[in-house]
Amino acid sequence: MKKMVRNLEPNALWNHFADLNEVPRASKKEERVIAFMMEFGKSLGLETIQDHIGNVVIKKPATAGMENRQTIVMQSHLDMVHQKNSETIFDFDEQGIDMIVDGDWVRANGTTLGADNGIGVATIMAILKSTDIAHPAIEALFTIDEETGMTGALQVDASNISGTILLNLDTEDDDELSIGCAGGIDTNTTAEITYEDLPNNYLCIEIRLRGLLGGHSGMDIHLGRGNANKWMNRFLHHVMSVVDVRLCSLDGGSLRNAIPRESTAVIAISKDEKTQFHQAAEEIIAQIKAEFHTIEQDASWTVSETADLSRVVKHVDFERIVNSIYAVHNGVFRMSPSIPGLVEASSSLAKVTVGDGKFTTQSLQRSSVDSSKMDVANTIRAAFESVGVAVVQNGEYPGWEPNADSAILNIMADLYREKFNAEPNIKACHAGLECGILGKHFPGMDMISFGPNIRGAHSPDECVQISSVQKFWDYLLEVLKRIPA
Repeated sequence: MKKMVRNLEPNALWNHFADLNEVPRASKKEERVIAFMMEFGKSLGLETIQDHIGNVVIKKPATAGMENRQTIVMQSHLDMVHQKNSETIFDFDEQGIDMIVDGDWVRANGTTLGADNGIGVATIMAILKSTDIAHPAIEALFTIDEETGMTGALQVDASNISGTILLNLDTEDDDELSIGCAGGIDTNTTAEITYEDLPNNYLCIEIRLRGLLGGHSGMDIHLGRGNANKWMNRFLHHVMSVVDVRLCSLDGGSLRNAIPRESTAVIAISKDEKTQFHQAAEEIIAQIKAEFHTIEQDASWTVSETADLSRVVKHVDFERIVNSIYAVHNGVFRMSPSIPGLVEASSSLAKVTVGDGKFTTQSLQRSSVDSSKMDVANTIRAAFESVGVAVVQNGEYPGWEPNADSAILNIMADLYREKFNAEPNIKACHAGLECGILGKHFPGMDMISFGPNIRGAHSPDECVQISSVQKFWDYLLEVLKRIPA
């Protein structure tokens, strides 16, 4: 299947994508992909720089006749979200992505694909290596750690960049020209919990929730998809109102910026209440399925007996866990009053764990307005602190304020109309593009973000459309020709 990917057009782009996908590149583990990019730039005889944080800059002079045009910064991030289905056996630290051509789409076999933002990286690589593509002077900026904190953008060495126009290749709809994005902040919580012995005549039950759609917790937050952590908590809240339930462990979600698809809980119930428990379990599962039947059609629950454990969480701590998760807002917090259809602020409860004497959560709040970002973040903080859970908020990054008078926007919008006989979708997005941060480092830089159709980013359903990549590539080559002096 990888050979099939390498045969796709544009051939240079897809081959660079295949090469890149052989390199493990999880956020905060980018050593190998940094070395890969450094070697790539040097092999072309181009000026290649690694800054103090790990970002890579590769500079290519303008082609003949374009020396008087403005220098452009072409920017994408090197890291990718590493997520797999629970039944998939895969070692992200050692294996290359197993890619599949599925009709007009490229996807991976049970894991994330890395099209976010590997297609952008591969595109820039293809242009850097080309000998027949007209372009102005290029400063290719490959940042690190975009997915888990935007560390590369936050700490970029601005002295390596002199360009005045930035093309960020990290948008996921090929008719979209992004001119703004949301900022974000992480909320992480921890609470000590106490245990007691498993009561006599109790048995342990494992509840497994699988098959939710998941997705990007910014771009997909308005779609009403199920959050596995909230679903599991709703299940626990209901059954504990009917029978005596004790909590043994809980593990839901995996990544801070992905809508959680899966959750597993182990509980203990009295053998005398086994029938009532199963009735209550069937009742709440049926309710949730009915509410989400048009969205989460592949959601599945498994309720089965498992090996008895020696300890359970004390009931007072169990109640504190369930009540705090129930109180936490999840989903859209506020729609933008000035940009129709734009989610202004949101929160996603990404990860919940109970084990080893601790109850921990991770969530991410986003907003295009800093004040409402802090409003939703304070809402999450208050829900946890009200039941005595310690809260740490960090990783804050700014949004990108739209500039409707952008010169590069006008050029690219006119080209889109001319080339495709359609109106581009000019919008701000509810994702954390690096443009907001980079704009702080490069005041006055004209910025825009665009890319091909990518679906299911941050989940094992991630895929990129082959025909859309061709459209994006052809459009980009024309953009490069129109960069002004």
